[in-house]
Amino acid sequence: MLEELKKKVLEANLMLPEYGLVTFTWGNVSEIDRTSGLIAIKPSGVSYKTMTADDIVILDLEGNIVEGKLRPSSDAPTHIVLYKAFPEIGGIVHTHSSWATSWAQAGESIPCFGTTHADYFYGPIPCARPLTDDEISTEYEKNTGYVIADTFRGKDPMAVPAVLCANHGPFAWGKDSFEAVHNAVVVEEVAKMAARALAINPDAKPAPQSIMDKHYFRKHGANAYYGQK
Repeated sequence: MLEELKKKVLEANLMLPEYGLVTFTWGNVSEIDRTSGLIAIKPSGVSYKTMTADDIVILDLEGNIVEGKLRPSSDAPTHIVLYKAFPEIGGIVHTHSSWATSWAQAGESIPCFGTTHADYFYGPIPCARPLTDDEISTEYEKNTGYVIADTFRGKDPMAVPAVLCANHGPFAWGKDSFEAVHNAVVVEEVAKMAARALAINPDAKPAPQSIMDKHYFRKHGANAYYGQK
């Protein structure tokens, strides 16, 4: 079932160690097939060195295992909430990449200090509020998804395709799993750049709105001209 999707999700997961986004098994990638409403996701705690396409787990949008012998990622309930909340997205990545996670542990959003950030994210990458004790003790992963969805209430999740979960780490998404991984790589890079900018100048201010508009819309706007047609 969904053999090509499982191969794609395996490849996307293997990109995480390739780009230095994970240590051991600290991360996961999923992609949804919107036609069937089924999700392919990394199995929980399986090494990237030994994982195969047959290990990828297929879930429905209620979290039931449709195919697979292994348990899905423990973050699967978060992925499911996001797929339901954001119908525009097709792939999700969660990592504990060190620079982005440092911002999450500090409980701070990542400001847009320059053009690299503005090329991908139209504004700061938000840090969601911390979960309450009750949210942590009951359906923790699902509540993580709800808090992320609340953070983007009234906002376009494709304009800022990432979030930091306080005390936890980053989630990123995109039109498919490959784009989600791409965005996760950029999150880590802009997190590093922002931290260094503040280390060099603690009084550094976000980039002017004109710079953010120029760089975001030349790549994503109606009259975008970045790259090839």
